[in-house]
Amino acid sequence: MIWLTWRQFRTQAVVAFVALAALAIYLVILGVRMRHAYTTDIVGCRPADCTGSRRAFEEAYGPQVESIGALLLGMPALIGVFWGAPLVTRELEEKTDRLVWNQSITRMRWLAVKLTLLTVVSMAVAGLHSLLLTWSASRYDQLIGERFGALTFASRNIAPIGYAAFAFLLGTVIGLLVRRTLPAMALTLALFAVVQVLMPAALRQHLMTPVTSTVKLDVEAMSRADFMGMNESGARIDGYTMPGAWSLTSSSKVFNADGTPYTAKQAEQCRRIDQRAAMQCAAQQNLHFSYTYQPADRYWRFQWIELSAFLGLTLLLAGFGLRRIRTWSS
Repeated sequence: MIWLTWRQFRTQAVVAFVALAALAIYLVILGVRMRHAYTTDIVGCRPADCTGSRRAFEEAYGPQVESIGALLLGMPALIGVFWGAPLVTRELEEKTDRLVWNQSITRMRWLAVKLTLLTVVSMAVAGLHSLLLTWSASRYDQLIGERFGALTFASRNIAPIGYAAFAFLLGTVIGLLVRRTLPAMALTLALFAVVQVLMPAALRQHLMTPVTSTVKLDVEAMSRADFMGMNESGARIDGYTMPGAWSLTSSSKVFNADGTPYTAKQAEQCRRIDQRAAMQCAAQQNLHFSYTYQPADRYWRFQWIELSAFLGLTLLLAGFGLRRIRTWSS
């Protein structure tokens, strides 16, 4: 049974191996170049030059890292579409199921062996790709510091392993239900895309209870924000990010020490030509704002929770598939 599975799957395995080898060469070269640039241009740079060096580094390597990250983000979908969906539908459309499922090996054992072997291969391919990208982009991630970003989180470390296993089982189960290859492939792609959008947009932030804290509005806090301005209800600060954290607050009202809103009239005394002087003036007024976030030290817990969740869904799909094929009727 193992030999038969390998024989049917060997073309896909060779394609995956060649693609992974080519990607590995590219990522090793990219990683070495980034490490050299980081050591030469970023480490020990003069304060006056650091901002420009950081911007140049991001512009030089950001598009490449993001492109490879997007490729890894799409890899589980490709596994589900081209490995999972045809697993059963191919047998049905080629009428080989009548021969294969009437041998001494039961349909459940036939599917169990295929699911076990190909799920392991899917996880290995995604895991190796993720490992290579995580190593290659480590200096970029260290400098930019957006580990919780939707694309970065889903294409680094161990989370992609769970996505690959889930996508493969999703495709297989859809194939069992639909019984036609092309519709199964299309439905697998659509459903997995929905899952990949919902997870970072609506679900991930609720895997652990966010932390809400009060941040003093000093010069450092202002430098970590995108904008500070006034509206009808008072002052606000936009885009503040705590180092390494996942910000869940995009805009916050600014308050005085006694909890009253900081008004435009109060801000008049800090309207100066020099921006640095204006920031220092505002910082001396003992202002604060509320900030909701996921702390940086929760990153690995989120990775393990998401991996476990997708592996749990994978097991549920496997159980459903085995039960479905046991009661199969042509």
